[in-house]
Amino acid sequence: MRLVGPSGEQVGIVPLAKALELAQEYDLDLVEVAATARPPVCKLMDYGKFKYESAMKAREARKNQAHTVIKEMKLRPKIDPHDYDTKKGHVVRFLKQGDKVKITIMFRGREQSRPELGFRLLQRLAEDVQELGFVESAAKQDGRNMIMVLGPHKKKTEAMAEARAAADARKAERLGRGPAAEQADDEVEQVEETETAEVGTDAETAEVEQPAETAQDA
Repeated sequence: MRLVGPSGEQVGIVPLAKALELAQEYDLDLVEVAATARPPVCKLMDYGKFKYESAMKAREARKNQAHTVIKEMKLRPKIDPHDYDTKKGHVVRFLKQGDKVKITIMFRGREQSRPELGFRLLQRLAEDVQELGFVESAAKQDGRNMIMVLGPHKKKTEAMAEARAAADARKAERLGRGPAAEQADDEVEQVEETETAEVGTDAETAEVEQPAETAQDA
């Protein structure tokens, strides 16, 4: 077999007995890394450490994967200013997270004869969030609804990296301020989560393959 040393150095072609002797001498494992090679290639390594490092790399790779996600926000053509600001805030949050947003205008009754109301509302929303996203799919009528899709300027991977950096910065700040400040921050976060849960009628996370939860107008 062709033997590779623990630091990657080439030991050369050695018999199995010699390779096992060296493995015992170094207190390492003899691992076959290229069974189809002629002669086969083996390496001296700590196999347990190798498996652990491989698992950590795979975990980090999964962590950095960006899944295509489409959020959905539903509005009425005659939505009042307060509700519009609330819904726009959710759209802004989604775009900052690097997600696409499907905006649906729902027409009821006589509203169906005024499609220009929905079109103007979609145009207004697109202009209000143009710094964060762009119109990926222009407004079009779909039965009693009008639909437009907004895409984020920021890639999902970039948004995830920024979110992790911000979380690390907050954690570092808490550690520097002491446990009392950290507890106070936790209490503030709990209050914010409660408020979000009360307001949260929007679609939180819906992968493309799964039915999207939608936000209904009040």
